[in-house]
Amino acid sequence: PLIDDESPTHRDVGYALTDPALVPAFVEDMVKWNVTTLKIYVGTPRAIGREVIEAGHDNGLKVTGHLGLYSAQEAAEDGIDCLEHIWSVFNYSIPDEVRSQTDHRANLDLRNPKCQALLQLLVEKKVAVDPTLVVFRNMIYLNDLEEVHNHPDVALVPARMQEYWQRYRHRAKLTPETQNVRRREILKYQELTGILHRLGVQILAGTDAPEPFVTPGFALHQELEMLVASGLSPAAAIQAATINNAKILGQQSDLGSVEVGKLADLVILSADPTTDVRNTRKIEIVLRGGIICRPAELMDAVPAE
Repeated sequence: PLIDDESPTHRDVGYALTDPALVPAFVEDMVKWNVTTLKIYVGTPRAIGREVIEAGHDNGLKVTGHLGLYSAQEAAEDGIDCLEHIWSVFNYSIPDEVRSQTDHRANLDLRNPKCQALLQLLVEKKVAVDPTLVVFRNMIYLNDLEEVHNHPDVALVPARMQEYWQRYRHRAKLTPETQNVRRREILKYQELTGILHRLGVQILAGTDAPEPFVTPGFALHQELEMLVASGLSPAAAIQAATINNAKILGQQSDLGSVEVGKLADLVILSADPTTDVRNTRKIEIVLRGGIICRPAELMDAVPAE
């Protein structure tokens, strides 16, 4: 469950944890369920978050967070392993005096002292970042653009998921007049991602599927493209999706690279993804759990409705 306040944002998967004294018992229960990672959510204050990190680490668990009340500065100081979504860095890089300015998110100067201090703290504390750029591009800002809501990947999901996504798009009522500002904001998120990478912060590859227009599985290929556009090399983007993801989950001894003794979960490609990251889509064979799968056969199994 997502660790949240007394009124969890996601009532179906949220867990209200409001007393620091209850954290150890909660974590012990998660261990019994073979949970390996704890996720702090937006309503969690520092008093709870700090206890979750401490109890989680005492039990050998990783702790990540989609932050809200708990700032990135506080979470990093307290030893969090990972920050989910570029917002969990960006939102705490904005000086107070800038927040009242028009379009401040699209115009933020990432060289400002608050941002620079946070970046150095993330490097020092070895906090990984999972930007999930594709969800911001697809769901929040650009779902009024043909390139998103008519992306070929959208046609691959069942009809009822497509219908929900389209209803979401129409409810958003985004207008062409705001597209330029939204595009610049996304470029800021990509700029920040590139800066994090160049500083040595471990970048991970995630998508937040199945949020609107974030097609499960296929959106990962879009995320890799966005990471490359942010300044990562194709090889670095692929590492974000493989060995970096395995390391942050503590599974690098079994997964994340092609080595003797590791689990042979592989995709066999017909073109080199290190020369063009879009070649990750050119999948000939999938090996999963010792079973050889053909992409066309897998897609035929997806329900139409």
